[in-house]
Amino acid sequence: MSGWLQLLVSSAFIVGLLGGAHCAAMCGGIVGAVCGRRGDSGGTRWRYALAYNAGRIISYAVAGALVGSLGQAGLWLRGGAVAQQALLAAAGATLIVLALYVAGVTPLMRALETAGAVVWRRIQPYSRCFLPVDSPLRALGLGLVWGWLPCGMVYAVLLTALATGDALRGALVMLAFGAGTLPNLLALALFFERLGKWGRVRAVRVAAGVLIAGFGLFGIFKSTQPTLFASDGPLHSVAPALSVLLH
Repeated sequence: MSGWLQLLVSSAFIVGLLGGAHCAAMCGGIVGAVCGRRGDSGGTRWRYALAYNAGRIISYAVAGALVGSLGQAGLWLRGGAVAQQALLAAAGATLIVLALYVAGVTPLMRALETAGAVVWRRIQPYSRCFLPVDSPLRALGLGLVWGWLPCGMVYAVLLTALATGDALRGALVMLAFGAGTLPNLLALALFFERLGKWGRVRAVRVAAGVLIAGFGLFGIFKSTQPTLFASDGPLHSVAPALSVLLH
């Protein structure tokens, strides 16, 4: 794996990790329903939680591959570096809007999630095929469906996956993002009685929003520096910007 891709994947992981409050608010109900039966042992909850989240992350990877493929042609056209610059700036701006949403300042991100609901309405009925969730295999299937739930944070990272201009790289970015969300959702699955309200705690949401906004602002600032965007390949020179984020 090249140096710039390692840094980009690490950055996607960090965004997923910082968005834990948003994940808890968005997915807490379904995670509790899948993994929160009081009669289940801890081992059973682990199996159900891992299966559900594996399905969810697989769907993220598929989405990343799809948008990476879409970006592949455009970023190699004349002026591709400019398009790449604009995509990364848009990803940063989306992260800022997401941060305001997570912090409870504005519901603006709901408009983007509402737009995604057009696709979700077509996919969501398939979740009935996996109900009741009485086996890890059914939990996996349900996760595959719920991975397409409209989510502003997912859309923000998908813009970065689009900017990679490659199906495999786009999938890797989304896999890393999904892995970043995993600790919070596993904890929610195993301790849902205690953590079910965590995503609605004001201080937690504000702190997460500030961190995500900082990440988005830095991304926009770096995207305005033309020297970061070489013409010899997608994101060739983005590594210096991302390295500052990670050190």
